[in-house]
Amino acid sequence: MPKIRTHRAAAKRFKVTGSGKIKRHHAKSAHIKTKKSPKLKRHLRDSAIVRACDEPRVKKMLCGMM
Repeated sequence: MPKIRTHRAAAKRFKVTGSGKIKRHHAKSAHIKTKKSPKLKRHLRDSAIVRACDEPRVKKMLCGMM
């Protein structure tokens, strides 16, 4: 039986919290900030938690880390 490997792209984008939830960053925050309002940029700064419906897929990709 081969080892189960971690999806390296997912490992760079998601972090697992102490309680087992998965943290992610917001999209649309990397570039072209001149068009975006200060309020939007401020909200994009915070991290978010992966929704329950997407959690099984992300956990499967991170199985080597968990």
